[in-house]
Amino acid sequence: MRVAVVTFDGFNELDSFIASALINRCRKGGLEAFITTPTPVVTSMNGVEVTGQRPMEFVSEAEVVLVGSGVQTRDVVADDRLFARLPLDPARQLIGAQCSGALVLARLGLLDSVPACTDVKSRPFVEALGVTVLDTPFHAEGNIATAGGCLASQYLATWVITRTLGEDAARGVLDYVAPVGENRQTVERGLAAVRAGEAALR
Repeated sequence: MRVAVVTFDGFNELDSFIASALINRCRKGGLEAFITTPTPVVTSMNGVEVTGQRPMEFVSEAEVVLVGSGVQTRDVVADDRLFARLPLDPARQLIGAQCSGALVLARLGLLDSVPACTDVKSRPFVEALGVTVLDTPFHAEGNIATAGGCLASQYLATWVITRTLGEDAARGVLDYVAPVGENRQTVERGLAAVRAGEAALR
């Protein structure tokens, strides 16, 4: 299964790179993530230039789409031509957003009846679009998930791996990347966040 990690100019490196790196530890299981960009090269909020692995049109082919955040997300949601290149379909895709990426999902109408997680700075802008913002790091309903806080990107990746390959695959990835001596805590925290986010509001 292919994962498009949508990455715009001004992106937050933690969001795009953590999610893609964790997911790409599952290549042998058939799950692979690609940094997906609207232009051949994008520049992060800290000046890191990255060459996209796939063009924006890849989002219509991918089985999973994760929208990263960044300092220019409000400009992104105001760009009608760019939005025409984001034909997402929750009926056939897993769709997630990190922090200000929730603005993108809201603009697409994917959060009309779904509460969301986002970061503190983005919260008022997400709420201004009529979306209920939760005080939790992760929330998922059906095929749509959101995460709030840069390091919550691990929960978004854990959700994708769990939904596509199962919990054992997610355990293996989290165990591998865990700080030495904190393996059990890291694995259980990640899985617990996803379980809680999926169980909320049921």
